[in-house]
Amino acid sequence: MSNRLNSTPNDLRAFWMPFTANRQYKKEPRLFVGAKDMHYTTHDGRQVLDGTAGLWCVNAGHCRPLITEAIREQAGELDYAPAFQLGHPKAFELANRLIDLAPDNMAHVLYTNSGSESVETALKVALAYQRVKGQGSRTRLIGRERGYHGVNFGGISVGGIVSNRKMFGTLLTGVDHLPHTHQPAKNAFTKGIPEHGGDLADELERIVTLHDASTIAAVIVEPVSGSTGVLIPPKGYLQRLREICTKHGILLIFDEVITGFGRLGAPFAAQYFDVKPDIMVTAKGLTNGVIPMGAVFVTAEIHDAFMQGPEHMIEFFHGYTYSGNPIASAAALGTLDTYKEEGLLTRASEIASYWEEKLHSLRDCPNVIDIRNLGLIGAIELKPIDGEPTKRAFNAFLNAYNDGLLIRTTGDIIALSPPLIITHEQIDELFDKLRKVLMNNI
Repeated sequence: MSNRLNSTPNDLRAFWMPFTANRQYKKEPRLFVGAKDMHYTTHDGRQVLDGTAGLWCVNAGHCRPLITEAIREQAGELDYAPAFQLGHPKAFELANRLIDLAPDNMAHVLYTNSGSESVETALKVALAYQRVKGQGSRTRLIGRERGYHGVNFGGISVGGIVSNRKMFGTLLTGVDHLPHTHQPAKNAFTKGIPEHGGDLADELERIVTLHDASTIAAVIVEPVSGSTGVLIPPKGYLQRLREICTKHGILLIFDEVITGFGRLGAPFAAQYFDVKPDIMVTAKGLTNGVIPMGAVFVTAEIHDAFMQGPEHMIEFFHGYTYSGNPIASAAALGTLDTYKEEGLLTRASEIASYWEEKLHSLRDCPNVIDIRNLGLIGAIELKPIDGEPTKRAFNAFLNAYNDGLLIRTTGDIIALSPPLIITHEQIDELFDKLRKVLMNNI
């Protein structure tokens, strides 16, 4: 690594960076050249504490040996195998391991390459399932305001973040949205699950009345909305969504791209909240962010509905060139081994109270108007600068980076989701640095 320190590519122009202020970045580039456990190493040799698990994905910490070795061995043994009409052992081994971790109603897995592709897959499964069940009129998809479900057409359509939608026109038709659950007037500075807002789930009944249940295929929500700024579901909210969907024959999809693989202190949010969806969308923590991969879980009822007709016929016309890629599968197995060996899928439950205490200790900092948390996720909402929305949080991001801390911002909200290996001492360091940033963030 040493030969890469203090080096910067001589031309940054060709790469159009995702979700980035490209012009600002290329004037003052921030480059990582190494990582280990809880820290990144920058191109100028500094250590940066990872307060965001990369991008919500490095749940086991960076460059973990079991994952690294699994990838190395697989790359030298079998680099690629076609996923259509052929297979390789690790894809099947991984699927069985995943089902063993999942809620007990989940029985089958489809592989993808990202959270966005997992969402697209889940939506297509839902639509196709209704057709094979003889309910082809069920074509409507219901998302939620402020929801984030990736950047493909289906995901943006059911998503509800305005800035992600406004450039792209009408997108998919036949989509409606539930109201979001963020009620700062009633729930500000809540520790854990908010008391108020569970009745917002009843808006689904209004939407059913408006469109008729016979036209609705599925509802998709994040159990905890992450990318919009960590919105925690109110008490009883997810349970009520489940009841309404069951009542009207509507599939319930949980987008667990962020909450999956231990973020809340259980393997999946469905288990944490004790609510069973019909389809579950995952990615990110599946491979610890090392290699792109996603997995969509479905019930036996959904899977078996497609297993009709002649056995030589393809049952579901969907898939990707890299579905269940051998090296990605090896990375995922190494990740699951790491989670198991170190108890990481439940570790958040052990340190959540300490995390909560330190997070809420920032309540007295200037311009902090809300703090919220669940498991090992936290958000600090800042008062926007008049006429310059998002700038206060962006300044905090830059100042934190310069002080050796990686945070994530969305709008004027700071989102935190460190690797699950974080220690009490590192939590102290994280919030000491963040206090300094907030106290000086005018």
